[in-house]
Amino acid sequence: MPVPDPSTVRYPGPWTHRDIHANGIRLHAVEAGPHDPGTPLVVFVHGFADLWWSWRHQLTAFADLGYRAVAVDLRGYGDSDKPPRGYDGWTLSNDIAGLIRALGHTEAILVGHADGGLVCWATAVLHPNLVRAIAVVDSPHPISLRDAAVRDRAQRAALLPTFLAYQLPWRPERQLTRDDGYEIERLLRLRCGPEWCRTEEFDEVTDRLRTAIRIPGTAHLTLEYQRWAFRSQWRPDGRRFMKAMDVELTLPVLQVHGVLDPYVLAATLRRCARHAPGRILKFVDGAGHYAHQEKPGAVTALLSDFVGGVV
Repeated sequence: MPVPDPSTVRYPGPWTHRDIHANGIRLHAVEAGPHDPGTPLVVFVHGFADLWWSWRHQLTAFADLGYRAVAVDLRGYGDSDKPPRGYDGWTLSNDIAGLIRALGHTEAILVGHADGGLVCWATAVLHPNLVRAIAVVDSPHPISLRDAAVRDRAQRAALLPTFLAYQLPWRPERQLTRDDGYEIERLLRLRCGPEWCRTEEFDEVTDRLRTAIRIPGTAHLTLEYQRWAFRSQWRPDGRRFMKAMDVELTLPVLQVHGVLDPYVLAATLRRCARHAPGRILKFVDGAGHYAHQEKPGAVTALLSDFVGGVV
């Protein structure tokens, strides 16, 4: 099968594809709603082995509500640039901060899933003047996730087998891309709720993500996020990052959790009260790790209520 071109992720729809230059790279962003810097900006950030399209339901819903809604391909993903470096928490937060500024705004509300949620947490801490609020889906604070992986047997069993396997060179890349990216479908089935797996939408999602992971460079750079998160724990840059993150957030925080999520556990999210004591924690019945796609109506309602209360 031919190797996919990055432009294949520019799916048509009621949105506009843009190339935004921020923090020294080009980011592929998809925009819906008023193109007006005076309109509240909501930025959606995807998770592991994913892309902007995972926020398709929320992108159009927030545009209909009058917000400027922007979903971005993180560096290394989709049709964004794929530099060999920069997959650390510092640089990724700078990417989002640069994106907000490049769009002509002085602040934004950030919404992130899984790894994208970790980027939102980091941006809120490292660029507090640019972040009005954050909403994260199945994404704990980085320190809470680290502590749970060390101290909670159930979270350790859910997280570490794949996380540690991804630290090996080259083999994980081959695993993600062989058989036309079947590993991505396997992970989706493993981590989502049973209801979503039986839908036509699930088939469409897996087809698109299996293609996207095969874009040259994407599998390797997807894994670089995981590798920095692990290896930096024993390096000065990782210790400085965790020290910087160890502060109490006073901005509004919403955490949304799929009740059936087997990968990020509810107990891990409850640890986040230490760094976001005023956060709102909401649960979505019948959803697994991809709550914003599995139950888009319920998640969009939670997000819109939250955003409406802070703008």
